[in-house]
Amino acid sequence: MIDFERNTAATGLIRHEIRMPLLLCTALLLNACVAGLAVSALGAAARSGQVRSESNEHLRPVAEQACSAHASEFGTVHVIDVEQRTMSKLVVWGTTTSGASRQSFECIFTTKIVAFKLRPIKRSVGPASLGLRLSKTT
Repeated sequence: MIDFERNTAATGLIRHEIRMPLLLCTALLLNACVAGLAVSALGAAARSGQVRSESNEHLRPVAEQACSAHASEFGTVHVIDVEQRTMSKLVVWGTTTSGASRQSFECIFTTKIVAFKLRPIKRSVGPASLGLRLSKTT
């Protein structure tokens, strides 16, 4: 014979034992969620107080021309790439050739040239650079 009152009490006790850990886990998860929301709100408030710099993408041709003009002091210029690095900084890469020497350059431009690096390019060692010709043998 089944004792319904006893089974109901046992079921209630089991539910109570499961309910407490479940409630604690839920509380911990909600606390983490609230903390995440608070940090996100603080970050948004901090970003809103910062002055945003304007993009200088429109100065791309000016940057390329200014950096090319500066690099031309070292030889014939070949611009390889112009990249918008940050909102206010353009980077121009290229090479200069003067006689037998080649150099690479990196030019940082905001509204003017703020940095210019020049590095020598080492010649590769191979048959052509040594003045040797390869002959075909058949």
